[in-house]
Amino acid sequence: MRKVLNRLKGGTVAGETATLLGGNIVAQAISMLAYLILTRIYSPEDYALFNIFYSYIEVLIIVSTCKYELAIVVARDGDEAAAVARFALRMNTLVSLALLAVASLLYLTHSLPGDYAELGAVALLVPPMVWLAGSSRIYSGLYNRVRRYRTMAASSITNASAGSALKIIFGALGMHSTGLPLGTLLGQATANGIYRLRMRSLQLPHTSRLQRLNAARRHRNFPLYVASKDFLNSLSANLPFLWLAFHFDRAEVGLFGLALTFTFRPVNLLNGAFESVLYAHTAERVRQRESIGRTVGRFLLAVNAISLPIAVAAWFWAEPIFVFFFGDQWHGCGQYVQALIPWMFILMSSASLMFIPNLFSTQRMEFGFYLVTFALRAAALATGIHLGNFLTAIRLYAAASAAMALAILTWYLWQVLRYERSLTRKGR
Repeated sequence: MRKVLNRLKGGTVAGETATLLGGNIVAQAISMLAYLILTRIYSPEDYALFNIFYSYIEVLIIVSTCKYELAIVVARDGDEAAAVARFALRMNTLVSLALLAVASLLYLTHSLPGDYAELGAVALLVPPMVWLAGSSRIYSGLYNRVRRYRTMAASSITNASAGSALKIIFGALGMHSTGLPLGTLLGQATANGIYRLRMRSLQLPHTSRLQRLNAARRHRNFPLYVASKDFLNSLSANLPFLWLAFHFDRAEVGLFGLALTFTFRPVNLLNGAFESVLYAHTAERVRQRESIGRTVGRFLLAVNAISLPIAVAAWFWAEPIFVFFFGDQWHGCGQYVQALIPWMFILMSSASLMFIPNLFSTQRMEFGFYLVTFALRAAALATGIHLGNFLTAIRLYAAASAAMALAILTWYLWQVLRYERSLTRKGR
């Protein structure tokens, strides 16, 4: 049994990366093409409610797993990997049940906050969605450990296909306020089924309660530090939906949500691929005490040469493009894209280098940057709320995010420069 979890599957790193990235690209393409239909079925108000719904999920998933899914990959052996996974699955279930109890109580007592009151019983979908998404991350950690990237890719594609199809069907049936969250939940359930059907092939060993607790204690840095950082970052990133939606018209929130999706989803996909390749390459060179400055410099030149013309084109033509592809009801998305472009442009460089603190063990300083980012974003949104202007709130939020992304990028490069100088001193 241990051999299954311990051994590394055959195949080159490039081939494995291509398999996983290819699956993610197909899944993202399906989801984005579905928007051509979905945006003609659902209104900006419907998307605003869905954005609020999913923002809570993205924050609560971190609480439900405490990032133990990342510990599965670095566990010492197969028994410990199984123990961590089983501990995380139990924790995810307990947290989700607690959320269900709270959501049910709020619903039955008519105490749901803000726009959730309009969602009604759909708010009860939050806990099962947290459970499904949390379970998916844990399964993904298991399959990542043994490099079953085809299964991971198949799950992503199934999620996108089933979720998009169900959203379209529910919208066509007139389920406008419930179709998007319900389609997302059922799509995730279908994707989890792919993992569950092939789980037996992993031959996970049975673990005792003591083994699970010991494994959890050994990897306690994940809930203490990684989860704390990611929770703060996720809360910060979802503030516009968690906060502004209670002060402004939902149609504006929906327009911003679509602009945010199509501005950053391609960026996040590319950054994930860039980071994986750069991390592996630079980590090896740092272990060998070799220079990484030229690699990082060439990457920045290349990514800026690609992203600059895209950013300029989006600035001038975002509005007509959105109206042409998604319909007249999405008129106004362009102004939000313009507000987001400087942030997007800087993030293309900074997010791809976010592994730098792991190379040089500077995660504590990194957490400080996230704290400052959260404070500045909150201040920006509070200013917009005070002025009573949604667009101003978004512009200030994006400006604060861009400024911090630039500061973080500068810090990353300073660490690279410091490392290069240490090599020079050693050479002397």
